[in-house]
Amino acid sequence: MPDSVATTRKKNRRRPPTYADSGVDIDAGDEAVRRIQSRLRQTHGPRVIQNPGGFAGLFRLDYNEKLFKRNYKDPVLVSCTDSVGSKVLLAVRMGVHDTIGRDCVAMNVNDLIVQGAEPLFFLDYIGIHRVDPAHIEQIVGGVADGCALADCALIGGETCELPDVYKRGDYDLAGFAVGVVELKKAIDPLRVSPGDEVIALASSGVHSNGYTLVRKILDSAGLDLDMTYDELETDRTLGEVLLEPTRIYARSIVRLQRQYRVKKVISGMAHITGGGLAGNLRRALNPRVDAVIDRGAWDVPPVFGFLQARGGVEPEEMRRVFNMGVGYCLIVRPTFTNAIVDRLGRLGETAWVVGKITRGKGRVRERG
Repeated sequence: MPDSVATTRKKNRRRPPTYADSGVDIDAGDEAVRRIQSRLRQTHGPRVIQNPGGFAGLFRLDYNEKLFKRNYKDPVLVSCTDSVGSKVLLAVRMGVHDTIGRDCVAMNVNDLIVQGAEPLFFLDYIGIHRVDPAHIEQIVGGVADGCALADCALIGGETCELPDVYKRGDYDLAGFAVGVVELKKAIDPLRVSPGDEVIALASSGVHSNGYTLVRKILDSAGLDLDMTYDELETDRTLGEVLLEPTRIYARSIVRLQRQYRVKKVISGMAHITGGGLAGNLRRALNPRVDAVIDRGAWDVPPVFGFLQARGGVEPEEMRRVFNMGVGYCLIVRPTFTNAIVDRLGRLGETAWVVGKITRGKGRVRERG
């Protein structure tokens, strides 16, 4: 064989393709799993069964456990799933990934407790362009922090490296929560009655809804995430204000409900997310009642006025998209209103009485 032919064949011989060449690094994924194990274990209580190398998490649910023996005769499992939404794009833009996990936990457990449930365990899903173990450690660390605040166990999750789906630097974050409620104490909108009162709990800011509009305002108004603005009434930058994690209400609500083991003093609850106060509180009503809300009964954080003014957003659109300072609502029997507000204050919440339940047709009517 002529030397020239042999040389040509050698040049054309290609190294066999690998998964890493395609954009998926198994070794990096294994390293990420190794890094986050300690954070997961920090959220585990005695009901989590250790399962090293397992393909799923194990959680004990039986009547021998002190919690279930004391609190449940007819336990019903409650589950939900949610994501952080486009707030994750702001985290990517700022290069801050250690708080977005708390948002993910909050969006799930705050929905869960609306049913009267207490969170038991949580799993996360990360879809990402490229696995960087340190980056994953930051994200999951935030999830673990959120689980600690919600008194639930982080027992597993999935990180999926998808370079053909996500652009470089991009990722998505979703979560899955499971809780338990005593069947007789599960929240039922039919219990909401005329005369009940509405208690609102303060949000920590924008939470995790409306960020598509937030980013549009940022771009159209030429706002700088690294700047401080007098209108925000804080020395924090705009980016820090917007990335403030969603408040987790689980611990306060669960402890409040345990105080009333026999009396059903809470007739309804609502997590205030996309759709605003009216859109979400409506879901807690039955067709025979209305909720009449006083818009001036709570303090609206400066960030909302700032976004409205800089973006030229109509007031009605602001109320429809954002929580406007109210992250969670309870509907309670009127004779217990003051005691519940006082108890919530001692649990670290800022609470206001913002409205009443009247006869109606399942509507939320806002005044002021």
